[in-house]
Amino acid sequence: MTISATALPPFHRLAALALALAALLFALTAAASAATARDALRIGDTVALRVPGEAALSQDFKIDRQGQIILPEVGAVIVAGLTTREAEAAIRTSLSRVYRDLDRLTLALKERRLLVTVLGYVKNPGPVEIPGDASVQMAIAAAGGLNQGAQLDRFQLRRKDREISFDYKKYLDTGDPGLLPALEPLDTLFVPASPRTGNVQIDFDGRTLAEAGDGGEDRSSIKVFGEVNKPGIFAYKAGSNAIDMIMRAGGVTRYASVEQIRIIAKGQPTIFNLQTFLDSGKAHLLPDLAEGATIFVPKQLEEIRAGKNTVYVMGEVAKPGAFDSKPGAGFIDILANAGGPTRFADTRQIRLIRADGTVALVDLPLFTEGKGGALPPVGAGDAIFVPEKTDTKEPSWLKIAPDRAVKLMGAVTRPGRFEWSDEMSLLDLLAQAGGPTHKADLARIQIRLGENDKGKPVLFDMTAYLNGQATALPRLRAGAVIMVPDLPSSPVDMKGQWVQQAPEASIYVMGQVGSPGRYAFNTQMNFLDIIAAANGPTGAADLRNVRVSHRHGKGSRISKVNLARYFETGDDKLLPRVKPGDVIFIPDRNKEWLDDPKERTVRVIGAVGKPGRYRFSDDMTLLDLLAEAGGPTSDALQSKIVVINITAQTEGARLFDLVRFAKSGDISRLPAVRAGDTVYVPNMAQSDWKIFMDGVRDVIPLISLVALIGAL
Repeated sequence: MTISATALPPFHRLAALALALAALLFALTAAASAATARDALRIGDTVALRVPGEAALSQDFKIDRQGQIILPEVGAVIVAGLTTREAEAAIRTSLSRVYRDLDRLTLALKERRLLVTVLGYVKNPGPVEIPGDASVQMAIAAAGGLNQGAQLDRFQLRRKDREISFDYKKYLDTGDPGLLPALEPLDTLFVPASPRTGNVQIDFDGRTLAEAGDGGEDRSSIKVFGEVNKPGIFAYKAGSNAIDMIMRAGGVTRYASVEQIRIIAKGQPTIFNLQTFLDSGKAHLLPDLAEGATIFVPKQLEEIRAGKNTVYVMGEVAKPGAFDSKPGAGFIDILANAGGPTRFADTRQIRLIRADGTVALVDLPLFTEGKGGALPPVGAGDAIFVPEKTDTKEPSWLKIAPDRAVKLMGAVTRPGRFEWSDEMSLLDLLAQAGGPTHKADLARIQIRLGENDKGKPVLFDMTAYLNGQATALPRLRAGAVIMVPDLPSSPVDMKGQWVQQAPEASIYVMGQVGSPGRYAFNTQMNFLDIIAAANGPTGAADLRNVRVSHRHGKGSRISKVNLARYFETGDDKLLPRVKPGDVIFIPDRNKEWLDDPKERTVRVIGAVGKPGRYRFSDDMTLLDLLAEAGGPTSDALQSKIVVINITAQTEGARLFDLVRFAKSGDISRLPAVRAGDTVYVPNMAQSDWKIFMDGVRDVIPLISLVALIGAL
């Protein structure tokens, strides 16, 4: 029986009314809390703060990942999780420490944004900023989209200590937004990679991955491999049979053994004869296919074909093998079935080996040209052998006897062993070998007329011959050995290649040159050629004292060359004639002064820029010598320069007034200077006036002392 509220006693009516009011109050409180949670400020939101008269505060502020905004003068204020009214009060409290009039301060939510992080198999992993109501799909798009090979059914949403897994593939299939979790600030969305991609990062396209199947790595997938066009792992679908799975794998190849297909389901192997099923169409021949089954299609094994109508074709044909001939098939029919002879086949020597052991020769060109050739009949068990050609453009060297061959080695295009005839010449032999290479030293071709020739080889200068300087080519005969050497790999032949250059064809350049070393030299070169090959003299070279050691002939002879005089006059008579084996030495003009004897130098000492010993010649003057020594210094006593002459006949000294000479320019006042002399330039401290003044300075303190004593 139902009792109405009016029928209750007064006390019970009051109790029921109180319970109803409590339930209503709880519902209102819950609704208010939910509304407050929805209206609360979140990380990523942008708020608009307005304080009239304060431009620095009247602007938009973004709530950072710490849930705070940074205000001028006061710094960080935490507002995340507060309503706009609560946040406004918190900001007013913080600003009240610095500002006074804050009655008109207002705060409003300008824009909601989400700060989330997208990681894993996306194109641009990292933090992204999206609209406040954005979904998982919008977050993935902000990260550049998914990479090919992402595992769509295993997405993970990580929120603080929680991890939420969801099936993104199912959402894409149905479009149901309820399948996607709602995003909150600071969420991390992780996209895993499919296990089908392997352990090595490679670039591939979706088609490549799709061809490998769609089954993933779960235990319910069906594995199909072997002689199928697209082996892979495929998802199991209820009701699928072996034919369905083989078709999903692209069908069997032409090499598949369809009678021996293996199927392993629930740990039990089964042999499936696809050929029998296709011939009969009986459904009971299809084995049961369970989750996790494996289907293997083996390759058809080659068997030795033998039968009553088999004919064998071997040798230089396109497709050798065993063929089933039909009655009446002729020789051409069987040869054409084997693809015909190749370009290496000797069609004039085809052999037909009959089953009874007899052999018949077949000349196919003779038959095709209509010159009377006949083709033999071919029976079961016969074999056709097409041999390879034996004649080639380059016959084996064993076909040429040693007494008719010449050996050519070294820097030629095709070195080797060549047949020789007496009407041939060296030029014919080089032409047969393709000519010399660009590294060949044609000026020193070495020739031995026989392998047992113990003497020195004959040297032939083909460069001179081609220039018209040689009268005839050397005479060769069978059995000769010709060597064309290589040129040095660089002008400076000092490294690993120098042993290839004979000493009698070399010249040595040492001292102050750009590249000293050992150089190839011939009689067509001169002194300047070899100096230029060594990159010329250096800046420190003493060109007036070049020495050439001539080592050819008996003993050695030294020539002195004044290369500076040659450059001044251009007289070729000043240059020596050099030959292979000579040594050219260019000394250093800045060498130690002890290397020059005193009879060839002049000493310059005293107040000059560079005192020392200097090489002196008769065409020099005292002014040249002072200039070479850097000139007098600022404290030099230039009016009393002393020139000390020390010769075998006379010994004496002369004074030279450089100041007076500079005023008059009288050359006759220059004293004569000869090798072995000494030039002394005194300084101002040695002048008469300086000596007098030093004496006066010594007397004045003494007089002052006497005067002081008298005063006391």
